[in-house]
Amino acid sequence: MPTLEDARSWYTSRDPVHGLDHVVRVYNLAERLAKIEGADIEIVRAAALLHDIGGGLNYGISGELESPKVSENRLAHHIISAQFAGQVLEGEGWSGLRIQAVQHCIRAHRFRGNSEIPATIEAKVLFDADKLDAIGAIGAARAVAYAARADKPVYAEPSETFLTTGGKAAGEAHSAYHENIFKLSKIKGRMYTVSGKAMAEERHRFMMSYFERLAAEARGEI
Repeated sequence: MPTLEDARSWYTSRDPVHGLDHVVRVYNLAERLAKIEGADIEIVRAAALLHDIGGGLNYGISGELESPKVSENRLAHHIISAQFAGQVLEGEGWSGLRIQAVQHCIRAHRFRGNSEIPATIEAKVLFDADKLDAIGAIGAARAVAYAARADKPVYAEPSETFLTTGGKAAGEAHSAYHENIFKLSKIKGRMYTVSGKAMAEERHRFMMSYFERLAAEARGEI
């Protein structure tokens, strides 16, 4: 069974958004949800530990530290991570069916894109745990950290085009505030489990109040 100690060798601490800290939080949340929802805890733990291994500043399938390719790797990180998980779990003697169950969890956890929808309670638990870490106080902090890392502003006034269509006007920056409008504010409506939905409601309220305050301060209204 993969452990948190194993994860320390797979993920970098240099990535404040999808690095080791994120994986540990998702692992803890997934374990909590799995116990409430009656999911297979071993499958959930393995999937949580391995779900973001293909995300950028971490280890690739070869096990060697790759150069940063964050934008490129994020698009296919669920596929890369599922492949890596198969190698790890096969090496530990897992059966083919249980490996496939973990790989399904990993492939189905991505918010953007719906090529594989969570079909098992374990996949739903991982999806919800990963999304819970994208909202609330942690979610707001991650959005700010991602913007800074991508050399984007924390706040920029969204255009009417962005507000109505989600597409940016010419020259418009995708700030952390934009990310809240485009993705984070919609997450609570995508949760699968009863317990995940309940936790998302509270986190959503806090996060929205933060971004409302951020906008007001940036505009000089407060």
